[in-house]
Amino acid sequence: MGREFSDKDKEIFNKLAPENGGTHMSEMGHPYPFILRPISHKIAEDSDDFRERLERLDAEELEYLARLAMEGKEDIRSLDPEDIDSFFELLGEKVSEERVKELRIHLGIL
Repeated sequence: MGREFSDKDKEIFNKLAPENGGTHMSEMGHPYPFILRPISHKIAEDSDDFRERLERLDAEELEYLARLAMEGKEDIRSLDPEDIDSFFELLGEKVSEERVKELRIHLGIL
């Protein structure tokens, strides 16, 4: 069972997937346990689309996702490889390379 989305989670999810009309449920009617995985696997058409969606987030929102990933509440490892790269690239650009390094080491994605 995944975590319940906080208001901040919903805000970020809606920014990444406005076409979902504010719902955070899978087609099966289950609440998504993570923010990025359904965007990567179900909603974004391809890795370019995923990156464009991520670019909508500001530094604070990307840092928030990085913090969730550090706490094991966001799943970066299971994203498509290009999407993992996009997340780290944008985290580096908008937050810091230091944060990218810290998260990569924590997740074992080197």
